[in-house]
Amino acid sequence: MSAPPSGQKAQRGAVDGFLLAMVAAVTVASCFPQWGRSEGPLHLGRVLDVGVFCLFFLHGMGLSTDSLKAGATRWRLHLLVQGCTYVLFPLWWALLAATAGRWVSHDLLMGFFYLAVLPSTVSSSVAMTALARGHVAAAVLNATLSTLLGVFLTPLLVSLVIGQGGGAGMDVGDTMLKVAKMLLLPFVIGHLMRPLLASRFSRIKKQTTLFDRGVIVLLVWSAFSDSVADGLWSRHGIGLLAQAMVGAVAFLLPMLAFTRWAARRMGFEVEDEIVAVFCGSKKTLASGMPMAKLLFGGNAAMGVLILPIMLYHQIQLFVCAVMARRYAARDAGGARSLVSTPAQPPEA
Repeated sequence: MSAPPSGQKAQRGAVDGFLLAMVAAVTVASCFPQWGRSEGPLHLGRVLDVGVFCLFFLHGMGLSTDSLKAGATRWRLHLLVQGCTYVLFPLWWALLAATAGRWVSHDLLMGFFYLAVLPSTVSSSVAMTALARGHVAAAVLNATLSTLLGVFLTPLLVSLVIGQGGGAGMDVGDTMLKVAKMLLLPFVIGHLMRPLLASRFSRIKKQTTLFDRGVIVLLVWSAFSDSVADGLWSRHGIGLLAQAMVGAVAFLLPMLAFTRWAARRMGFEVEDEIVAVFCGSKKTLASGMPMAKLLFGGNAAMGVLILPIMLYHQIQLFVCAVMARRYAARDAGGARSLVSTPAQPPEA
């Protein structure tokens, strides 16, 4: 079967280039932090406000309504995926924090909580599901639903933990409104304009993907520049990266194992099991970075807070690509006909 290898090659190339760009952003920020500061000479704070709005407009433009309708009937699958995303992940964080939190800095611990309450990815979940020959329409619905729920649930859960931690806290309603204005509003506008612009959008898909990744790299650069200028590396050192890497693996592998086990215990077909595994274990960098800017903007620990999701994102892509190839190699005779892959919004 010729399609999967080609898709795998493209996926690996995209991951490698994006990873190198993020590493370069962190390196430049570490060496020359003044260049990329939010209020520095490049005024990245203002540039990124416009970039994030455009990014989510494109996400909405790429969403197919037909694909959402096609996947709407599998309510047990949807409950499993959303339950893993917004219930199991935070509970797993609480368990890890109670057992190993004493050896982790408070800022990094909060970064892992932020990872735990983020929505699932959109494009990468759908792409992995398609590569594995899973139910693509159900993946589109779950990933989109997760993103919409995250506009409200992520700020709410973050505010609760900040309040319990004795910090200054945040106005939950005001924070949700800001997130909705910056992420949900352009998403809805883009989706409403899809009937008018869908054909033109499909012709510039490659450029929109590059724009999407470019905005995320700028967000990483700006966040790390602000944090390095405020003493990120002088306070934490290289050990921070090692802790973040170990923590990311400690989140991903148990979630992959649980979603697969739960899907089989619930009697799902393999196509729906694939959706549960790839949508229920993933966390979004594309929504996570803009949301972090709104939730933690101005916080000296911003670079630490986003470090877990940066590492988790790369690890989940590599591991899930391997799993997708193994799923795709299963007996072709046992796989039912799948919904064709819909137009996907650009996402890292």
